[in-house]
Order: sequence, then structure tokens, then C-alpha cells
Amino acid sequence: MFLLLPAKRRIFVVLSCGRQNGTLRQPVRNLLFPLAVLLSVAAFSIPAHAADCHALAQSALPDTTILTADVVSDGSFTPPYGAPLTGLPVFCRVSGILHPTSDSVIRFEVWMPAKGWNHRFLGTGNGGFAGSIYYGQLGDSLKRGFATAGTDAGHQADAQDASWAYQHPEKITDFGYRAVHLTAERAKAIINTFYGEPPTKSYFDACSDGGREALMEAQRFPADYDGILAGAPANNWTKMIAAGMDVTKVFIGNPAGYIPSIKLPAITAAVLAKCDALDGLKDGILNDPRSCHFDPATLLCKQGDELSCLTAPQVASLKKIYAGGTDDEGHMIFPGLMPGDEVHLWKSWLIGDGPNVSLYLQNYFRYMVFDDPSWNVLTASTNAAAHAADAKTAQALNSTDPDLSHFAARGGKLILYHGWNDPAISPLNTIQYYEQVQAKMGDAKTAEFVRLYMVPGMGHCAGGAGAAAFGQLGLTTAKGPEFGIFDALEKWEELDTAPVSIIATKYGAAKKVEMTRPICPYPQVAKYNGKGDPNDSASFTCAAPRH
Repeated sequence: MFLLLPAKRRIFVVLSCGRQNGTLRQPVRNLLFPLAVLLSVAAFSIPAHAADCHALAQSALPDTTILTADVVSDGSFTPPYGAPLTGLPVFCRVSGILHPTSDSVIRFEVWMPAKGWNHRFLGTGNGGFAGSIYYGQLGDSLKRGFATAGTDAGHQADAQDASWAYQHPEKITDFGYRAVHLTAERAKAIINTFYGEPPTKSYFDACSDGGREALMEAQRFPADYDGILAGAPANNWTKMIAAGMDVTKVFIGNPAGYIPSIKLPAITAAVLAKCDALDGLKDGILNDPRSCHFDPATLLCKQGDELSCLTAPQVASLKKIYAGGTDDEGHMIFPGLMPGDEVHLWKSWLIGDGPNVSLYLQNYFRYMVFDDPSWNVLTASTNAAAHAADAKTAQALNSTDPDLSHFAARGGKLILYHGWNDPAISPLNTIQYYEQVQAKMGDAKTAEFVRLYMVPGMGHCAGGAGAAAFGQLGLTTAKGPEFGIFDALEKWEELDTAPVSIIATKYGAAKKVEMTRPICPYPQVAKYNGKGDPNDSASFTCAAPRH
């Protein structure tokens, strides 16, 4: 929900080991698909005939300045920020600036393998308020054979900083949708020039704000991408952060209501004691936290304040965090967080080391909505702020339109996913959007091109108590196709093989596999078969939930 405190680390920097791209291995249903696959494999195995990389510096593209066009051949690259990348194939690196308006400075990069291109384009997204290119993801995509691109979304800043937006409405539009869209267009043009042919398929893989960007692409620019993987989307941006105001007033506005991180173990222990066994297996993971009717009042201290209990104001704060934010009349603005893994996930995103207001919340309203650096969440009206947010930024930032008919008509495929224990954005928001698409387009039509996967025990985009590596953001799986959910998206788009269950992995130290679990197409859930190793996905079956 971007409720309170930002993480102390930069979010969404995904680093992963080098790996070779695999070909699609599943059988197909007619004679045309095997021929297409054979041709694709042949093209992948033969070095691509590429144009001179340096000549791309002279590319004449609308509202675009090419800064560099160089071959990177030593297997490593040191980006302007972040860790050095190693184990890279030889590639052509193009960097440039987009300036669709006089106040736009959108930096972007396109990386293209000199050999072994898989004839596909993979776009990357951003997190938080953006402000940087995710070079780690570019490198990972390159190793898998993709031509790939990323953008800083129109400004250079840390992910929690929105001061760049102060009195710059065009930069807000660039951040909202224009940068990602134009980067996709320019990247495909550069790829076409370099290889002498366009990509056969274009994909987008991102989470959080990147999930918002992903849905923006499907809704507003359906021709940009053929397959989209959208994780934990912050797509209802204005409502999400406005709801954080209401929660903050309860949690931070009354200092007695602040819950220190040293009390989180008691909260999780009480939740699991009540609800862990409801799904048939006591494993510290709630399959669907909505079935857990935990009352925070059961933790009320009986004889003074102790680490094992909550004071009355703290009970009220916990109830508010679970319930979500409401307006001044008590109407829901945005849903709350789910119980089950407070101990591992809430400190970085929610609790911090002491009472403080989220930088996401504060900076959004100060610099994007009110243009007032002195704006104070604790004294402002929630209703007034929510209305102002919608009026000022909803058009640029929200990607909530359930009408995906144009994307579907082009044959596009969309896979959504969200961790049930996400401490930043309520998983209920993604379920609500999926159900809105079903209501708008009909269940049968939606099933032709959209899937939703809810991931038990996962935090924000990855991590948490559950198995949370399943092919998103380049995170590999231990069973089945190496890039699980992304491989499933490719098969769905290119072979018309609809995705079913995906195997997720929980890794320990030194990448040791601690657990594998299936994640199931919503509303199905993974049910333990009653026998077998509970840490092995083979002991589970996807089934309809119990009501």
C-alpha cells in the first residue's frame, strides 16, 4: 500500500546469475507450430547478421537524441549506478534521451546481443517513483538471448524521491506512461535497424510501479507488447497513497498507537496459532489469508505493556492496517494488508525504527499533487487530499481501466501475480482489478488472455516465508522450465498453450532449495495431498478453494 515507512534499501534491484536461453519444449497441437518452433530454434542457433552498432548513433528517430552506440565485448559492464555486471555476451549498447516535450528528459538504453538473438524483445520496468534504469535486469535479459530496453521514466532520482515532480507536470506524465511507451517504440525501431528485422514477439516483465506500467501498456498502448507479466501492480496509485493518509493518522498520528518491530513476532505467532492449520498443513504459511479471521483484540495486554501483547492504541493500529484506508465518512479507499508474515516483512516497509511518515506518501502529495513542500499528512484532510490526487494525477498515473479489448484483439496475453503477504501494496487490489476485467469482458473472454496467480507467503514482488521465486524478474525456478511463469507466458503467446500451475521455489543460503510449491491460477489454491514431503511441490494439487 506504500503505507508508512519506505524500505531503507533501493527497491526492485534484481540481480541473477547468467543462464542460457532454452527453447520451447512442449508438444503442440498442429503441424504449423512445430515448423515455427524449428525455424525459431534454427534462427537462434545461427549468429544474427547485425548492422554496425556504431552506425546506430546516426539513427534519426522522432524526439530522440542518441548519446552512445558502442559494442561491449569484454563480458562486463559497469553501470553509472549499481553493481558491475559480469558474464555478459558481446552486445550492442545504445543509450539516448527522449524529449517529447520541452520539459522532458527521458533516458533510455537498448541492449542487443551480437550473436544468439532469440528474435524477441523484453522490456523492463521501474519501482517506486522510478528514477533509474535497472541495469541488472537488462544484463539478465541479455544473457537469456533477448534484445532488451529500460528507461529511468524521465528523471534521475532515488525511488522514494518525487521532488523532481515539483511544478513539472510534463515530467509527471513522462513518469506516468509516456516514458515506458516511447522507450518501447524507439527500442523496437533500433532493434529493427540493427538486426534488419523486427522482433517476432515483444514482452514486458515488471513489478510494483512496474506492474502499474505493465497494465498501462496493456490498456493504453496495446500494440507495444504481445505478452505482459505484471506483478503487484500499483495501478490504483491515487487511491493507494490517499488510503495511506488515513492509516498513517491512526498509526503515527497517535504516538501511543505505534507498534515497534520487537512486537511483530508476537503478532505473527498469534495469527499462525489461529489460522496456520486452516489449509490442512501447519507450515507457517497461509494459503489464503482471507480465510483467517484473526482479531487483534486477542493480543490486548492484561497487566501492563509487554512484548507479548499490544496496548489498546496498538490494537487499534493493527486493526486499521488490516482493514485499509477509508475516507472521512468511513468509505473504503484502498484495501489493507493481509495477516501471516508480519515478523519478516513489516519492519522494512511499515514499522521502521520509530514513528515516521512514509516518504512515498509525503513526497507524492507535496510534489505531485499540491506543489507545497510544507504539506503535512497529519493535519491534512483525507477527503480533500484524495479528491485533489484524483483531479491532478489520476489521468497520468492510474492504470485501472478494465477494458482490455484492444489488447485481446491483437492476441495479447496478460499474467498478473501478487504475494499474499505483500507489505507494500494490498493483494486485494490485484484481485479486485482481475474481477473488474472479468465483469467488463466476461469470464469466458477473460480466460482466453488473462491469468492471475496469488502467491502464499510471498512479500512484495519476491521474498517472504513462502516459495517466491517462480520466473518473475528473471528469478529462476528449481523445477520445470527455468523461468516458470515467464516461460508460461511465452508458450501461451506463441504456442497458444494456456498456463496452469507454476512451480515456485524457496532458496536458502548458497541457492540451496528449501522448498518447492505450486502456485495456482486464481481462484484455485494448492492443497496438500495429506502425505509426502510438504517441502516438495509433488505433494500438492491445485484445487478449488473451500468456502
